[in-house]
Amino acid sequence: MNFTLEQDSFGNIKLMTQAGPSYEQVRVIRAFPITNPDHGFSIVDQDGHELVWFEKVSDLSANNQQIIQKSLGQIEFIPVIHRITGLNSYALPSIWDIETDRGNTRLKLKNEQDIRRVSNEALLITDANGIQYLIKNRKSLDKLSKKVLDRFM
Repeated sequence: MNFTLEQDSFGNIKLMTQAGPSYEQVRVIRAFPITNPDHGFSIVDQDGHELVWFEKVSDLSANNQQIIQKSLGQIEFIPVIHRITGLNSYALPSIWDIETDRGNTRLKLKNEQDIRRVSNEALLITDANGIQYLIKNRKSLDKLSKKVLDRFM
């Protein structure tokens, strides 16, 4: 399906199709945001009904690519953990000092169920505030980071 996107000054996206209908306030969603973030996208209406499916952003026009990348950047926030630099206690809840792709920060781990396996190597950690952090490959972490993770998994 050929389509064109427009974005207003408030960030709302409008989808116009060549078949005629247009849709206000649509959203772009990744099908597999963690395991395959570059493939599989859907544009949905306000009620969540799929309007358009496309495999790769790079297959679209430059204008559509720009709008989609901007939209995804505004709604997705999953910092990637590069290493765990310290923690206050091995007892729960515990405070972890971490180094991420967005800078250094702290997370509070409430319980062990807040660490979920996404694949053999990837982990998703949800802190006490509901922020999700991704570890892409736990096997490539430094010794301290592995030790901390082993204790809580």
